[in-house]
Amino acid sequence: MIVSENLKTLSSIFKSNGFSLYLVGGAVRDYLLKKPGHDFDFTTDARPEEIKKMFRHTIDTGIKHGTVTVLFKGGSYEITTFRTESDYSDSRHPDSVTFVRSLSEDLKRRDFTINAFACDLSNGEIIDEHGGFDDLKNGVIRAIGNPRERFKEDALRIMRAARFSSKLGFSIEEETKKAMKELSPTITKVSEERIREELFRLIDSPFPRLGLETMEETGLMEIILPDLYKCKAIEGEGYHKENLLEHHILALESAERLKAPLTVKIASLLHDIGKVKTERWNGQKFTYYSHEIIGSEMAASIMSRLKSSNKDRDDVALLIREHMIQYSPSWSDGAIRRMIVRVGKENLENLFILRECDRNATLALPESFNDDALKERINKELSSSPVLTLKDLKVNGKDLSDITGKGPLTGKVLKALLEMVIDTPSLNDKELLLEKATELVDKETSGIN
Repeated sequence: MIVSENLKTLSSIFKSNGFSLYLVGGAVRDYLLKKPGHDFDFTTDARPEEIKKMFRHTIDTGIKHGTVTVLFKGGSYEITTFRTESDYSDSRHPDSVTFVRSLSEDLKRRDFTINAFACDLSNGEIIDEHGGFDDLKNGVIRAIGNPRERFKEDALRIMRAARFSSKLGFSIEEETKKAMKELSPTITKVSEERIREELFRLIDSPFPRLGLETMEETGLMEIILPDLYKCKAIEGEGYHKENLLEHHILALESAERLKAPLTVKIASLLHDIGKVKTERWNGQKFTYYSHEIIGSEMAASIMSRLKSSNKDRDDVALLIREHMIQYSPSWSDGAIRRMIVRVGKENLENLFILRECDRNATLALPESFNDDALKERINKELSSSPVLTLKDLKVNGKDLSDITGKGPLTGKVLKALLEMVIDTPSLNDKELLLEKATELVDKETSGIN
């Protein structure tokens, strides 16, 4: 492996003190696959206190588990001492860690053969003690040693296997997959945050189908995304030739081809999930009325359970709620402006990408979505700088204080004025708006009396 000058110098310091330094895991794997590497992990036979003696600037990143960050020549290097691990009572964390001097012992505790490479940074030699070269060549994900033991040590590895399949386009070795299926219930011992991290990386990978099909086959999907799993039971009809789970996967694959943002990919995978709860037989066919509303709520619940950020949760929920827009040329300009307000200008592009993914996963013709015509209408409205927010109004709360007084009535009147101006932009005149505000207050107070 080609080693940078900084790493050679770093390694030479370890060597001059009687120790070795290795680059391990994903960075070596990606180098062998001729892919750019981003995940740089270093390991050494030096103990944490010995590392700290060699360098002036260090940080005790995870000193309990042997990890010290070395600040060296403008770089930051997380270096972990060779170690073995004891039993994993919680199927996630080792009960204790023992530092060792053997690279072989350290490599044996890792998850998959393709992640157990080590590169000696003193000479660039790549060490493979677990058949990783062959598995890389054959496109196989295989647990090191006994797969049941590896997954009992850390249940998250079951999800990681699915994610690596999705990332690399690799198949999972038979015994490894059997162990995943047997031990998939132990994934409930892993925090939702860690599951979310792996799941979202799987969704945002080049081959999401492989990861999702692995999740389905091993039982992970039924545990982590039960409502998505239930989509298998909804058979395709009309524009949907495949069952609903397959439709979602096809939509996600389309999102990957379009290089869509992660939130659009998640929305693609969940956009029709509301059909699970809204399916009804009307005597002639199944209907799914308001599935986009129910699906939006279900997706928001899933994102909250996975401890997603509020923004990602809200963005995904909005896209799903709005993805069934049925545009007609008969829409008024006001209707177009109200749609822009409801969706948000910043979300329009992503909504159209989601609709394209949905269309690509069906037998529907592009014309049936009318998106080109709708985009044209939207662009026409946006080019005229329409009033879309309270900030665009020619009056504000202070202007209305003499009319509305203090309290919630001011906000209520401002909202009503905005609705008027969205429908009729010519009303956005200060004097006219003050007149309308007076009328609204008079109507409100007379209604109370």
